[in-house]
Amino acid sequence: MTQRGRFITFEGIEGAGKSCQIAPLAERLRARGLAVVTTREPGGSPIAERIRALLLDRGCTGMDATAELLLVFAARAEHLARVIAPALAAGTWVLCDRFTDATYAYQGGGRGIPASRIAVLEDLVQGDLRPDLTLVFDLPPELGLERARGRGEPDRFETERLGFFTAARAVYRGRAAACPGRYRVLDASRPLGEVTAAVARIIGELAECREDYLSANERK
Repeated sequence: MTQRGRFITFEGIEGAGKSCQIAPLAERLRARGLAVVTTREPGGSPIAERIRALLLDRGCTGMDATAELLLVFAARAEHLARVIAPALAAGTWVLCDRFTDATYAYQGGGRGIPASRIAVLEDLVQGDLRPDLTLVFDLPPELGLERARGRGEPDRFETERLGFFTAARAVYRGRAAACPGRYRVLDASRPLGEVTAAVARIIGELAECREDYLSANERK
């Protein structure tokens, strides 16, 4: 029987540097002989990517917050059905740039939508599926925005005011504090190499646990 793959999500506000950690981590895991898929949200599958384009389009500034929330979960439903769920069932590890924690942070903290409303959609779309591990790349919003706005033309979310990201960061930190078993918070203001090393240590421990599990079952 194929062991279910691990689902690891990378979270943080704009400019936290989470996205650049995914490719090197995937290579480390593949070097251990693991099958790995890297993906992102919103997006990750053809239809979900089309929804992503709409969500990030600066021409859609002023979008109703509930409409935005529903679009995020519509993209997630497609992403889960086409990419994440099949990969996990096949024993593949999935590394995802943002997932539902981002919805609680951005649409909940940033837009002010009650967490209870988001939770209803989370249960509807995901059932009991939750990440095995969530890495939260934490840094002051001022620094994150300075980094993000130095990358080029900002998208619709990157044009938000500082207060939006302050609220989003608070939600990330609150969720991590409430469930320390699933979350690991990293200081994303540190130099890139130090953050990469911290990620490698955390994931290395998770991979070793899996290998120990497989070895024990092989001996039975």
